[in-house]
Amino acid sequence: MKILLHTCCANCVLYPLKELRKSGFEVTSFFYNHNIHPFQEYRKRMDTLLELAPLKNLQVICPEGYNLKEFLRNVAFKEDERCSYCYRSRLQATVEEAQKGGYDYFSTTLLYSKFQKHDIIKKTGKALVKEYGVEFYYQDFRKGWEEGVRESKELNLYRQQYCGCIYSEEERYIRK
Repeated sequence: MKILLHTCCANCVLYPLKELRKSGFEVTSFFYNHNIHPFQEYRKRMDTLLELAPLKNLQVICPEGYNLKEFLRNVAFKEDERCSYCYRSRLQATVEEAQKGGYDYFSTTLLYSKFQKHDIIKKTGKALVKEYGVEFYYQDFRKGWEEGVRESKELNLYRQQYCGCIYSEEERYIRK
């Protein structure tokens, strides 16, 4: 069973990768994250994933282009709904790549984070199945949060301090 796993960062792939392989999946990572700002942060996260890949025998696909402008155009003046757009756009890019590559499933490391909205991610994934015909694999990976954090520290991986978008960076410093 081949699965294309949307990957937001190296830290968040550790636990899901282990669990998916345990379940018999052949995992390929897909780094599509046009929400990450600034560009240096985007590069740090991508480079860290690419450094981790050989250690974990993980194939990584990194599409050309950054597409920050597309992200900003779609969330400007809709900041409270930004997560729905962000999940949809990243999962849609993943399922399109999965369909092209003949994958059986697609999923996302966002399901590892205790800070993400699983209900919206799950609903979005299931809606994309109807459009693209590739199965969405849902698993709640949050129970492995501490294990993943511990392993990422042991591997001395770059650990980001916010989800990725400029709004989440602001929220990091300005608590409502």
